[in-house]
Amino acid sequence: MNKFEKNVQSKNNDVVDSGLAFVVGFLGLTTIYVIAHAFEIVSRLLG
Repeated sequence: MNKFEKNVQSKNNDVVDSGLAFVVGFLGLTTIYVIAHAFEIVSRLLG
């Protein structure tokens, strides 16, 4: 075991971190899509 394995900075589970990153990214892209779609609907109603 080398010195880097003994002094680990983060002891979190990588699966949890990966899942959280996926959910945050998915929600961010979904928000952008919903906002763009809302603008399209409003422009069709007003135009």
